[in-house]
Amino acid sequence: MAAALKRAPPLPALIALGVGLLICGLLALRTGPYQLGLMEVWRILSGSTEADLAATMVVRELRLPRLLLGALVGAALALSGAMLQGLFRNPLADPGLIGVSSGAALGAVGVIVLGERLFSVVGVGVPAGALPVAAFVGALVATLVIWRIASRNGTTQVALLLLAGIAINAIAGAGTGVLTFMADDAQLRTLTFWSMGSLAHASWPDLRVTAPLLLILLLAMPMLARPLNALLLGEAVAGHLGHEVHRVKQATVLLSALAVGAAVSVSGLIGFVGLVAPHLVRLTIGVDHRWLLPASALLGACLLVSADMLARVVVAPAELPIGLVMALIGGPFFLILLMRQRWV
Repeated sequence: MAAALKRAPPLPALIALGVGLLICGLLALRTGPYQLGLMEVWRILSGSTEADLAATMVVRELRLPRLLLGALVGAALALSGAMLQGLFRNPLADPGLIGVSSGAALGAVGVIVLGERLFSVVGVGVPAGALPVAAFVGALVATLVIWRIASRNGTTQVALLLLAGIAINAIAGAGTGVLTFMADDAQLRTLTFWSMGSLAHASWPDLRVTAPLLLILLLAMPMLARPLNALLLGEAVAGHLGHEVHRVKQATVLLSALAVGAAVSVSGLIGFVGLVAPHLVRLTIGVDHRWLLPASALLGACLLVSADMLARVVVAPAELPIGLVMALIGGPFFLILLMRQRWV
C-alpha cells in the first residue's frame, strides 16, 4: 500500500538535491553548440587568465545568466505548485492545470501587443516593469477566481477545481488568441516562441529585474510551511492551533500568483514543473511542508535546468522551446504516476 512505502530521510534528500542542482548547473554551462570541458568552465568561473576569450564570453554572457534564470524560474514554479497543492489540499493543483499560468500569460501578452498603444496615450513608453506586473495581475485574478469557485464551506471540491481550471484556461487562451490576431509580424515572432516557453533570450538585465523578486518570494514562501501543515488537517483544526486561516490563504495566493507571474514574464509558458516536482518530493520524503517546500524548489530548479540543457542539444545548432521539452517529459511521466497510484 502507498502508506507502506518507505520514505527517505528529509535532510539527506535535501542535501542530495542541492548537490544534484550544482551538477546540473556545471553540465549546463558546458553543454551547447559550443562545447566546453569542465576544467575550462572552472577556469572561466574562477577568473583565470588562461581561459579562452570566446569561451569566456559564451559562459559569462550567455550560459550563466540563462542557468541562473532557469534555476530561479524552475524553483518558483515548483514552489508555487507545492503551496497551491497545500492550500487546496489537492495534488492536482498545478499553476498550469488550474489556469494560473494562463492568466499570467494573458496579462503578459496584453503588454506585448497593446503596451505601446496604451502607454502612448499618456505620452510615455512602456515601463521596464510593465510585463512582470501584468503577468502578476493576470495570475492573481485567475487564482482568486478559481479559489472562489472551488471553495465550498471551507473545503475545496476537486471536480470544481479542475472544471474551473479548464474554464480559466479556455477564457485566457481565447483572450491570448484575440491578442495574437491583433499582433504585427514582429510581435507574432515574439509571441510564438514565448508562448512555448524559452530561456533563449535570458540576459543579465533580465536577471537583475526578476531575480530580486523571485529570491524574496523563494525565501518568504517556506515561512508558510507550518500553517500549510495545519491546513492539511482542515481549516477548523488549523484555526484551533492558533493560525489565522484567512491570512494564510491570502498570503499563499498572493505569493504563488506573484511567483508564477514573475516566472512567466521572463520564460513564457512552461508546464508540469509545478505538478511533477512536488509530487515526486511528496512520494520521496512525505508531506511535511517544512521539507516539502525547499525540496520542491530544488527539484524544480534541477528539472528546468536539465530540460533547458536538453533543448539546446536535441536539434543543435537550433533550439527547441523549453516548454515543449517539459511537456514531452512531464506529460508521460505524470501519466505513469497516475497509473501507479491507480494500481497501488
